[in-house]
Amino acid sequence: MPRERVLILDFGSQYTQLIARRVRELGVFSEIVSGTTPLVEIKRRRPSALILSGSPASGYRSEAPLPDPGIYALGKPLLGICYGFQVTQQLMGGTVAKAPRAEYGSAIFALDRPSPLFRGVPRRFRAWMSHGDEVRALGPGWERVAHTTNCRFAAARHATLPYHLIQFHPEVAHSPFGKKVLSNFLFGVAKLAGDWTMKGFLRQAVAGIRREVGEGHLLCALSGGVDSTVVATLCHRALGKRLTCVLVDHGLMREGEIEEVRGELGEKRGLRLVVVDARQRFLSKLESVIDPERKRKIIGSEFIAVFEEQAQEIGPVEFLAQGTLYPDVIESASAGWGAQVIKTHHNVGGLPERMRLKLVEPLRWLFKDEVRVLGRELGLPAHLVDRHPFPGPGLAVRTLGAVNSADLEILRRADAIFIEELRRARWYHRTWQAFAVLLPIQTVGVKGDERSYERVIALRAVDSTDGMTADWTRLPDAVLARAASRIANEVRGVNRVVFDCTSKPPATIEWE
Repeated sequence: MPRERVLILDFGSQYTQLIARRVRELGVFSEIVSGTTPLVEIKRRRPSALILSGSPASGYRSEAPLPDPGIYALGKPLLGICYGFQVTQQLMGGTVAKAPRAEYGSAIFALDRPSPLFRGVPRRFRAWMSHGDEVRALGPGWERVAHTTNCRFAAARHATLPYHLIQFHPEVAHSPFGKKVLSNFLFGVAKLAGDWTMKGFLRQAVAGIRREVGEGHLLCALSGGVDSTVVATLCHRALGKRLTCVLVDHGLMREGEIEEVRGELGEKRGLRLVVVDARQRFLSKLESVIDPERKRKIIGSEFIAVFEEQAQEIGPVEFLAQGTLYPDVIESASAGWGAQVIKTHHNVGGLPERMRLKLVEPLRWLFKDEVRVLGRELGLPAHLVDRHPFPGPGLAVRTLGAVNSADLEILRRADAIFIEELRRARWYHRTWQAFAVLLPIQTVGVKGDERSYERVIALRAVDSTDGMTADWTRLPDAVLARAASRIANEVRGVNRVVFDCTSKPPATIEWE
């Protein structure tokens, strides 16, 4: 891990992950923990600075999440955002109450006095507000820095300690000077150097894998997706011939994917690769299973069983590497107050409780876009690094309802046609992720002057940076029309194609 670490105390804000991303973009490593983390745990992590997130809670209510009051005796540079502002004042002698008039959306932020947090920022600027409570009075040692029309205390600073509080959200794009404010906090207030680079992470990750595995051997779960490809290449750099990659053909892959992975990574890049045909095994376990959470847990458990069997066949292998990312960890076990598990990722919450293999997860602290940067640092070509994300459970979570081989063939062909048309129109690399979903319904249609009663394919295309939020891609009508026409005409059993135009939130990217 880097020397410098900004610890973000998450109180359940929808923007917490954005704070972490913005801090990393500025070259400082950030980590999200629960807002109520005890002081002893915070000290153990040795933070260089603290950021307190927003929250849907009201700090003056008995059930509200509160930080350990001991954090204010640490003397570490501290930035409180929205709820972080309010709860800090509540614990340091100020007064917080429901605002007479809530403040949501853009507001004019006006500075009342100079502050290192606002160096290089206009005295008046637009900022994104989202609060129904407000600070009525500041505690001893605090002074007002800024206000808005509806908020008397829009920013405050401590007279002697490096503590700064703001009511607006600097992490969102709607606060145009937000990144400058965060930069001022990190480098002007906290005096950090900014040692978070992918070159540095690569060096530390290689050393960490060698230290963790020692003289042992490592299996790597390889699917051919961006994450597992980067993990395999990283582990190969660290361990060389002591790495064996296992590609499980579970029958849930995209069209031609097994052959592509074998050629690109096994033959061209020289990774030791074992392909296990487990199609019948997985499909029999998934038979009649409709609930997506059960699907993920079954697939996660079966994956581990296959890897443990391969470890016994290959020889004394103690470790298993997989491509768990930070969003996987966040979504499978949320850090903040009031937040809920969105979905269990097969490689996090879907793992069995008892495993013979010890997990090695070198990408656990990275967001998706950072993994791509790491892949380029490792020398991987663009066609591997820039592939669209593909879920570990594969087409099982894109076939809504029970999974069977016939439906998988329908979905595989429809998905391949959609991707072909995106590539043909040069929209594949302008889209973060695109795929087809097979719906568990049939609709009436007409084919060859005869009535048909066949399945529905939904097409999904989204734009995102790290998968935490996403907006649907505005594909040209001609691209959608051609993809829909080809799918309806070329894929037997489909007579209707629809397009998903929902963002995340409220939806997730995948349908299951």
